[in-house]
Amino acid sequence: MIGVSDNEGDCAEWVFPAAPDAVRTARSLVRRTLREWRLDSVGDIAALLVSELVTNALRHATGPIGVRLVCGPAAGVLLVEVSDPLPDPPRERVARPDDEDGRGLQLVASATRRWGTRPGEAGKTVWFELALPH
Repeated sequence: MIGVSDNEGDCAEWVFPAAPDAVRTARSLVRRTLREWRLDSVGDIAALLVSELVTNALRHATGPIGVRLVCGPAAGVLLVEVSDPLPDPPRERVARPDDEDGRGLQLVASATRRWGTRPGEAGKTVWFELALPH
């Protein structure tokens, strides 16, 4: 894992190997960083959604997984990005009641202000925004 935080405290970024412990480590770092930024109120939902997206990246990609947090207090938003080397965008689908998976993007869509994907130099980034408390 490689981690970077800028001096302003409004951006944190990590790169994880495509290994199963990446999910737990990403969740823990997101919670800790948001606690340090005094954004505990969005820590649980941000950690849950990062877990979903990192899990998706592990299932479908084979390279490093990036996680980035950008706090925009003036805009009242927390931007969260999860990147992987697979260029194909994720597909939201409707999971049947007995399906073991398929609900991650539905959860992201229902719990965030907005979300989307964008191509990267090598792969893609899935991002979402959470409204910050006033």
